[in-house]
Amino acid sequence: MKQINKLKKEYDDIEIPSELDEVVKNSIQRAKASKKKRSPLRQWSIGVAAASVLFIGSVNVSPALAQSMANVPVLGALVEVFTVQTLTMDKETYQAELKTPAISGLEDEGLQASLNDKYIEENKELFKQFKEDVADMEEVGAGHLGIDTGYEVKTDTEQLLSIARYEVNTVGSSSTTMQYDTIDKQNNVLITLPSLFKDDSYIEVISSYIKEEMMQQMKEDENTAYFAFEGADLDFQTIQAEQNFYITSNHKLVISFDKYEVAPGYMGVVTFEIPSDILRDILVGNTYIR
Repeated sequence: MKQINKLKKEYDDIEIPSELDEVVKNSIQRAKASKKKRSPLRQWSIGVAAASVLFIGSVNVSPALAQSMANVPVLGALVEVFTVQTLTMDKETYQAELKTPAISGLEDEGLQASLNDKYIEENKELFKQFKEDVADMEEVGAGHLGIDTGYEVKTDTEQLLSIARYEVNTVGSSSTTMQYDTIDKQNNVLITLPSLFKDDSYIEVISSYIKEEMMQQMKEDENTAYFAFEGADLDFQTIQAEQNFYITSNHKLVISFDKYEVAPGYMGVVTFEIPSDILRDILVGNTYIR
């Protein structure tokens, strides 16, 4: 009984980050709105799910209980990323391989379906456009064309999942573009860059740091170069409000630039890890960045 009371106290002491207040409120409102419409079976299912969440939460905060339950199979949903579809073409001077990721195991099936549908539609549209471009080039009787898409899981922790999706287009030389999705698996939230900060002051803070870092890198390594226009040290001035980013497993913010976006092609995709101490005063909270 003492152990149970201890676990209950640990659970009751869990703090909900302030930036997640809105998520909790919205969940409660949706539950109230749909309460009258639920069948007895639906009510029972939700009760079991709620009990499971409570139990899993206890395991997460109590190492002793987690150890004692180590041999119990499948305590909670396992979030996985896998290739659901590959679109290919291998035709003389025209090659394509488009690998489409899919996510399984998110508690929010709506969020999961939305992301998976987006990934499928993006690659279908890219492949459709590629085939049209190949047809146009075949009409004139010459050309080389290639496209390659894929993905990489940048971060996969108990809380965070960051997926990087790349697109490489080859027409003589190649260009690479990146897209990232970072998900709070515990609260089923798709995290955006603006949502991490109190206001848009983060744009100037991060941009200033990146400019200084670019200059320092070029000073230390003659093989490092960033675009510059005449009469100025750098072409880069500011990040976009929705600049590509992901969050590392140790809660650091990484800003990403596509190939050719801020530097010559040989530099490839360029990333900058932003020191958390310069962001501390403008963050909404320290749940994700610290």
